Amino acid sequence: MKKLLTLALAVLMCIFAISALADTVSIDRTLELQFVPSKDADVIITGTKNLPELLKAALLEQGYDVKDINITVGTNYEATGEAMAAGTVDLGWLPGGTYALFSDDVDVILTATRAGLSNDSEDPTTWNGEANKTLKNGPQVTFYRSLIYATPSAYGKELAAKVNAGEALTWDDLSKANWAVLKNSSSAGYIYPTLWLQDHYEKKITDLPNVITLAGYGDAFAQAAAEAVDIIVCYADGRNDYEAAWTLPTGQSDETGKAGMGRTDSIWNELNVIGVTPGIYNDTVSITKANADVYNPEFIAAMQQALINVINTPEGQEIFSVYSHTGYAVATDADYDGARAALKVAQ
Repeated sequence: MKKLLTLALAVLMCIFAISALADTVSIDRTLELQFVPSKDADVIITGTKNLPELLKAALLEQGYDVKDINITVGTNYEATGEAMAAGTVDLGWLPGGTYALFSDDVDVILTATRAGLSNDSEDPTTWNGEANKTLKNGPQVTFYRSLIYATPSAYGKELAAKVNAGEALTWDDLSKANWAVLKNSSSAGYIYPTLWLQDHYEKKITDLPNVITLAGYGDAFAQAAAEAVDIIVCYADGRNDYEAAWTLPTGQSDETGKAGMGRTDSIWNELNVIGVTPGIYNDTVSITKANADVYNPEFIAAMQQALINVINTPEGQEIFSVYSHTGYAVATDADYDGARAALKVAQ
């Protein structure tokens, strides 16, 4: 009787195993995932190096056996959107503005949540100085802001002094400055700073005479540290991410791989906020519409749950801290109607 029971259990286990295999969908190719370069590319690649294996395991739990997962960083925001539109990238982490620009060819599946900051004031003076150092200790939020920063260049210091003294900057003040921005689909690096200019001066970034376009925020902080520009724009509060690198000697790197910028004073004292934008809806995880093996309700649901499961682990929290993401929530295209409207105004 005992032998018969053991045999019966073994048969049942085989049946369950065969059934599980039959229910598993194989994707016999490499899934291409890409991040936009909102941080230095090498920092993103290093920070996400364990994501492929974790995500493969999480997808297997959802019934998808993926051959391999490859992670890259786009050369700029539009490059990632274009690659997704073409189907050469399957899944991308896109800011709202970039998603809005490419939403005919890609679809949002998740919205990031993040820890809010200790400061959410629209008064720029409250962001400046070591005593007002921003902390990442606020409640979970689904939005962030862009900040307009005066650099430690001679003219940047003049602008910061005016703002910190309670004086309103004029359009003439701003148009004399050398600006560094990101490409025009970047929410914090272009779209919302343009909205800020429109709200305060009825002008756009395209009306400024001295503007350079950079590939990412790391370049912006490097330009600021070199005093090569007077104003940069970045998500709030980018100074947290570059605080250590700011005062490291050039030739050295901080623990995340950011190159030292050779300054001697605190970034909180030297890089002063002169403008605060309205809130920006959080980053997306988006999927290409070009590849039928991933753009279908079943795979999308599996990927949504897999990424939610990954980010809810300690390893996942560490991985996605590179983007300050602390969670993911299921999203719909309509969530980004506001981003589309902002993009239309900014262009």
